[in-house]
Amino acid sequence: MGSKSSRISDLPKNEYLKKLSGTESVSENDPFWNQLLSFSFPAPTSSTELKLLEEATISVCKSLVENNPRTGNLGALIKVFLSRTKELKLSAECQNHIFIWQTHNALFIICCLLKVFICEMSEEELQLHFTYEEKSPGSYSSDSEDLLEELLCCLVQLITDIPLLDITYEISVEAISTMVVFLSCQLFHKEVLRQSISHKYLMQGPCLPFTSKLVKTLLYNFIRQEKPPPPGTHAFSQQSEGGGLLYGLASGVATGLWTVFTLGGVGSKATASPELSSPLANQSLLLLLVLANLTDAPEAPNPYRQAIMSFKNTQDSSPFPSSIPHAFQINFNSLYTALCEQQTSDQATLLLYTLLHQNSNVRTYMLARTDMENLVLPILEILYHVEERNSHHVYMALIILLILTEDDGFNRSIHEVVLKNITWYSERVLTEISLGSLLILVVIRTIQYNMTRTRDKYLHTNCLAALANMSAQFRSLHQYAAQRIISLFSLLSKKHNKVLEQATQSLRSSLSSNDVPLPDYAQDLNVIEEVIRMMLEIINSCLTNSLHHNPNLVYALLYKRDLFEQFRTHPSFQDVMQNIDLVITFFSSRLLQAGAELSVERVLEIIKQGIVALPKDRLKKFPELKFKYVEEEQPEEFFIPYVWSLVYNSAVGLYWNPQDIQLFTMDSD
Repeated sequence: MGSKSSRISDLPKNEYLKKLSGTESVSENDPFWNQLLSFSFPAPTSSTELKLLEEATISVCKSLVENNPRTGNLGALIKVFLSRTKELKLSAECQNHIFIWQTHNALFIICCLLKVFICEMSEEELQLHFTYEEKSPGSYSSDSEDLLEELLCCLVQLITDIPLLDITYEISVEAISTMVVFLSCQLFHKEVLRQSISHKYLMQGPCLPFTSKLVKTLLYNFIRQEKPPPPGTHAFSQQSEGGGLLYGLASGVATGLWTVFTLGGVGSKATASPELSSPLANQSLLLLLVLANLTDAPEAPNPYRQAIMSFKNTQDSSPFPSSIPHAFQINFNSLYTALCEQQTSDQATLLLYTLLHQNSNVRTYMLARTDMENLVLPILEILYHVEERNSHHVYMALIILLILTEDDGFNRSIHEVVLKNITWYSERVLTEISLGSLLILVVIRTIQYNMTRTRDKYLHTNCLAALANMSAQFRSLHQYAAQRIISLFSLLSKKHNKVLEQATQSLRSSLSSNDVPLPDYAQDLNVIEEVIRMMLEIINSCLTNSLHHNPNLVYALLYKRDLFEQFRTHPSFQDVMQNIDLVITFFSSRLLQAGAELSVERVLEIIKQGIVALPKDRLKKFPELKFKYVEEEQPEEFFIPYVWSLVYNSAVGLYWNPQDIQLFTMDSD
C-alpha cells in the first residue's frame, strides 16, 4: 500500500500490493515490508464502503492465490507480522506508536487476504498456502508446516497478553476480528462443520493452555465495554507539520479507523446501536460465542465450552475440583451488571442464555440477587416488542424466562418487587405493578401475538411452561394481569368453538361429496385443546396453592364464569375443571346472598371473606406443575447458524458477499 495510497479505488493499481501479489518473491527481511505497511487511506465507514474495499482488493487477492505457490509471499508477510508481535508488548510499554501502527497494518492486510482465501478455497488448500516458500515453483518447507497454527496462537497471545491502552485498542480489535475470519469457513458450508483444521489448532496443541485466559479476557472485554479512544488521544496523535511522513500517515489512517469503529460495520443501521459503542466488546462477545459453539472434537470436548461452563465468582474461595479443566474466576457482580445493561443485542441475550443454561455457578448467583428486576425487565421488553425482534432473539428471551421460572425462590420473589410507571408498556398505564404480574402480562401478550401471527407451537409451549412454573406461586396478582389470564382463556375458547364448527361443516360436506379431501381439523382441534387444558391447569394450580393471595383472579373468574360452562362436562377437561367449578359456584352463591347492585369494592370484600371461609380440603390436590427446559438434540444445528448470522450482521469492519454465504439464507431472521 505504502505512502501513496489515498483512496479505496486506488488499491488495485497500488504498486506495493501489486508487488506483494505478483510473481516476484519478497524476502521477509526486505525493506519493502516497511514501505508496504506505512499505508494510509480513509477506512471504510459503512457496509457499502466495506463492500467497495472487498471489490477493490479481490483482484489483488486472487493474484496472490495464483502466484503464492511460487513466491511464498503470504508466508513472508505472516512471518514479518509474527516477528513484530514478539516486541509488541515492549512497544506498548515504550509508547512506540510507529511500530504498533505498522504491526496493526500487517494484521489488517493478513485479515483482508485470509477472508478471500477462506472464501475461495478449502482449508486444506489454505494450509498449503501457508507452507509455500520462495525456493522453487510449488515447493514448500516442512519446517513451516505449522505457520497457520503459529499465527493462530500468536493472535490468542496478542488478545490475552497485550495491555489494553489507547495505542493498542485498534490492534486488539483487529486480532479478534482475524480470529473470527479464521473460523469463518463455517459460513461457506451448508452443513455444520464437525471437523476443521482451525478448530483442531484452537482446541489442541499450543493454543490449548490459553483457553481459560482467552475466555476470561473476552468476557472482561464485554464487561468493561471500553470505547475506542477519540481521535487525538490514540496511538497516532497528530504531529506538527514538520513531524515527518510516517506520523502524518498514521494520523490519517487512525482517524478513518476510529470513524468506522464508532459508526459500526456490516449490517449496522443508520443510527449507532448501543452494542457497537464499544467495538472491542462487540467483537469479543461474537468471538466468544463462536468459540463456545464449536463442535466437540472426536477425541476431546470443546475446551472453550468447558471454560464457560465452569468459571466461578472471584468471591468464591472454594477450590476447583481437579476434574474441571480450564477453570478460572471472574467478578460476577460486574458480569451481572454488563448483562443487564446490554440486553438490547441478540448476542448479549445469547450469552445470558448460555451462562444460565450451562454454568450452574452463574445461575445460582443470579437467582440469589435481590435486584432481579434489572435483568428481567430488559428480557420482558424484548418479548414486548416481539414485532421488532427476530424470532431467534425472542426464543432466547423466552427460554431465559423458562430457566428462571424453574426456581421457586425466583417465582416467589418477583411478586415482592413493586415497579412504578413502566413506560414501554403502552396497552395500559401501569402506575404500580409487581414484577411477577408484569411478567404474566408480557408472556400472555406474546402468546396472543403468536396465535394471530406466527402460530409457532414451540413458542406457545415455552410461554405456557413459564406460566405453569410460576402458577403455584402467584401472589397478589394485579387486576389487569388477572383479567388478561381470563381473556386469553376466552380467546382460546372462541378459537376452539370456531374450529369445532368448521370441522362439523366439513364433515357434513364430505357426506354429500366423496371427491373433496377433508382439511385436517382434528389436528387443529387437538392442538387448541392441549393449550386450553394447559391454561385450565395454570388457573387450577393458582386456586389450589394460593387462592388466599389472589382475590383479583377470583373476581375475573366470576366476571367471565359463563366461559367455563362448556368445559365442565368435556371429557378432556372434567378433572381439572373440578376446582375451578367449585370456586365459581362457592363465590357465586355468596355474591347472590349479598344482593344485587354490588360495587367492585364490595365484591372484592365478599371474595376476601369467602376465601377465609372456604375449607381448603374441598379443593382437590393435583401434582405440582413443573416444566424444565431441555435443549434439543444436536443443538449446534440451531446455534451455529444463529451465531454466524450475528457475526455476519454485527461484526465491526468485516464484510462477506451475501452470495457466498451457504450456512443460512440471507432473507431469513
